[in-house]
Amino acid sequence: MGGLMFSRTDLQNKLKRITLVLFPLLLSACGNSQQAFLNINDRGQSLTLVRDQAYWRGPWQAALIVAGLPQCQRRYVVDGLGADKFRLDVYRPEPGVFILNAGKRWYVTELQQCGFQSYQDPPPEPGEMIGSFQVKNNTLQYSSKALPKAEAGGESVTSSAVQ
Repeated sequence: MGGLMFSRTDLQNKLKRITLVLFPLLLSACGNSQQAFLNINDRGQSLTLVRDQAYWRGPWQAALIVAGLPQCQRRYVVDGLGADKFRLDVYRPEPGVFILNAGKRWYVTELQQCGFQSYQDPPPEPGEMIGSFQVKNNTLQYSSKALPKAEAGGESVTSSAVQ
């Protein structure tokens, strides 16, 4: 009976060692999530681009969160954003309406009802380009273009990124 106890204890110690060795490998296999924000004004209106990677070196998936608080907040999948050329240009044809471009894909969103729609063809007049969501140094961020105050339409635009 003493020999049986020794082998059980020995087996438990070996399993603990294996677990300690494999635990860091499991953590390194976890994915990644990055977010970049375009705050439209101080009333809770914003566009947030989120890119998630389910596991290490897995494909990136992107979603746009449209917030027109307190009325609405919605999350939409955005296709056409590749891992190597991750860029989403943002245009503003009028206050509260944004046209987004990812390569050959075009989208429109508005903040009043948090609507979102994709287009097959580019719009003839997308409006003034105000910035773009893109990856720089492996970090998703929003880079804004400075607008003249007359074109800002009473909206203040700020940006930030979270990894």
